[in-house]
Amino acid sequence: MTLVIRRVPWFLLLIPALVSCARPPVPPPLSRDRPLESLEQATRWPNPDPRVVMTLANEFLTTHRERSGYVYFEERVQGEPHRPLFLALDGLLQARLAPEVALLHRVDWVNAAASKLDRATAAGGGLERYLRGLVFAELPSRFGRAGAATVDLEWMLAHAEQFPPGLRRGAWRGLAHAYAALGRTNDAAHARAMAGSDEQPFLSDFSVNGRDGFRFGPPSLLALPGGVYVATGYDFADIAFVTVEHGIVAIDAGTTEENAARALAALRTKTTAPLVAVIVTHSHWDHVGGLGAFTGPGVEVIAQASFSDELHIVNAEPAPFRYFFGERVKKDFTFAPTHVVAAPETRVIGGRRFGLYPAHGGETSDALLVHLPDAGVVFVGDAFMPYFGAPFVAEGSVDGLFDTIAQIRALAPTLLVHGHPPLTLNFTADALEPLATALAVVRDHAVAGAHDGKVLADVLDENLLPATLADHPNAVLPFLLLRDHLIQRLYQQRTGYWKSDGEGIDVLSRSEWSRAVDLLAHGEATAFAETARGLTDRGDFVMALRIAELGLAAHPDTASIATERRRALEGLRLKNQMSDPFKVIVYSDMAGESILPVPAAR
Repeated sequence: MTLVIRRVPWFLLLIPALVSCARPPVPPPLSRDRPLESLEQATRWPNPDPRVVMTLANEFLTTHRERSGYVYFEERVQGEPHRPLFLALDGLLQARLAPEVALLHRVDWVNAAASKLDRATAAGGGLERYLRGLVFAELPSRFGRAGAATVDLEWMLAHAEQFPPGLRRGAWRGLAHAYAALGRTNDAAHARAMAGSDEQPFLSDFSVNGRDGFRFGPPSLLALPGGVYVATGYDFADIAFVTVEHGIVAIDAGTTEENAARALAALRTKTTAPLVAVIVTHSHWDHVGGLGAFTGPGVEVIAQASFSDELHIVNAEPAPFRYFFGERVKKDFTFAPTHVVAAPETRVIGGRRFGLYPAHGGETSDALLVHLPDAGVVFVGDAFMPYFGAPFVAEGSVDGLFDTIAQIRALAPTLLVHGHPPLTLNFTADALEPLATALAVVRDHAVAGAHDGKVLADVLDENLLPATLADHPNAVLPFLLLRDHLIQRLYQQRTGYWKSDGEGIDVLSRSEWSRAVDLLAHGEATAFAETARGLTDRGDFVMALRIAELGLAAHPDTASIATERRRALEGLRLKNQMSDPFKVIVYSDMAGESILPVPAAR
């Protein structure tokens, strides 16, 4: 998470061409979208974080709830007309609904939407202009907005450093459409190439494939205050480097030696100082696999005292999805640090102080916080990974996260550097206190629910959003990234494999369930395909996937069911592209589909 250290995709805006025939409204979904409901509430609070607002827009758009989104933002504009972002999203969603408008009224409808975008851009800033460019790029040529779209999107790319990360693919994709409408064939081809693919409607900077695994964005070396560099996009995890007198200290080492070597080569464009030490924040695959590229004579390797115990867990429970780390990741990893940290200590390396603090959560028991007191920076590794350990591994500690937050707050840093881009962007130092307060409410409620025999689904369905977050907009999104995973991890650790609703007492295989459901379908394969298609059209992607997979178990090699399975997986990849990168990875692996990378900015 899920999802990006500056790169996280904010949203996915899919704006189809406004076709000439009327489109019937999409039926309402059968499932409940808890994140959307929470985001709606948070966006009604004073001064909502723009990331929260854009995440809400993403939920409306990718789950086919455009009509609900339009009504919602119409109401927000009426309530807070001084917020141009609300007006821009109102206009965007109005344009998206054009195919549902009667043909005689459609031009006026679209022009009214464009007017909202113009007014929002005039009153707002770069984000509103970017949204206008995306919408105008997709309008039919008769509206004459392609030229304005190119101006907006070219401006955005020229000032990309002023924008949140993860938006460049969307700008290039919009430009490809606008250039084509203007007859600029060569420019359109270049824009399509820069977008990474013209076949998949992904707009974030994520990329994933079975060979290389997942990347949050293109390779980049970020220079941070205090002599710190972060190599991001070279690996699933980020690798940091700290300058010291006559040397460099690396923080973590990535998944493979090849990736670590590429990150180090990028650093060599800034300094040729030798590596003198490597500090490991924890022993997960994507932080230790590249150690061989950094180690050698005179290079100290520092890790927490529980390093070997956690490494044993990692080696015993390899990740089942190769789309996480790629095919070159080692399945069994052995390494002995040259120095282990069992209690807080300060080491001076190259004349620079490094505070080393063992922690036991929330992802692993061997976490090591690295503090640069002279720079106000703390490297926290994956202590805030929203999944509380890898979701497919029996690890992680909710209580450990709370203890770690207390440790970090005692150090009073101004900057937290995490092991992955979305964590650094979202889990900032000033969000920790309100985040811990809100999470404590959820923890206590979940523990009480488990004690009272409530099943996991019912506790999740209560959709807690503590009112204390209303005064802390920057803590809302990290809270939502953690909330459901916190409850799931607590239940996994505190309840047995027999559940209070009978789940787990007797276990049936998928093929057995498929035969039972096939009775309801009267043995007709088309019933599975039609049901899955209807669910996907409603935005009920998880239900659609389950029905399609049961259908394939009962009717193997049925092309229509396989098609609906692919559509459901595509919907899940798009829906989660902003907020849950782990789900993007898993669903991409299940689909056998890649997301092509966006070329690095030049």
